[in-house]
Amino acid sequence: MSEAPSGNRVTSTPPRALVVAALFGGLAGWLLAVTTSALDVVPPSIPWSAPVGLFVVGALVGALARSTHQQIQVRRERMEPQRAVAFLVLGKASALGGALVAGGYLGYALSFVGAFEADGPRERVIRSLVAMVGGLVLGAAGLLLERACRVPHDEDEERERRGLDDD
Repeated sequence: MSEAPSGNRVTSTPPRALVVAALFGGLAGWLLAVTTSALDVVPPSIPWSAPVGLFVVGALVGALARSTHQQIQVRRERMEPQRAVAFLVLGKASALGGALVAGGYLGYALSFVGAFEADGPRERVIRSLVAMVGGLVLGAAGLLLERACRVPHDEDEERERRGLDDD
């Protein structure tokens, strides 16, 4: 039997894509700080709701990853294909979005490190770094959800597919 073309296979989010998303986010965060400084505008402060929101969404995606892992990998229950695809897409989006946000907050924080003695820049650096960790949590939860959506390997089905079943 011929195998399905690799174009029909969904793969895990490659590390390169996560690095590129983080680099673009970092560039955007740094450009925001540089642009506001060049225009003599007060750079935006980071409200505590930003990192808290990232942690909450990361925890929700992580809980979904855990329940999906229990259903598919541990109990070996079937999941509706549309639901599995939706979870996979959510996992990929969370992983890439988390990397982008983490990079953005890191770039924004690094642009204020030189003026850390002042209250405003110190606040921006601290809150940005906490939000960066929230982005990393979201990205990690997305990768876990992506991994939880993998269909477990069934040896009996594999033998049947290869025609090695002796029944």
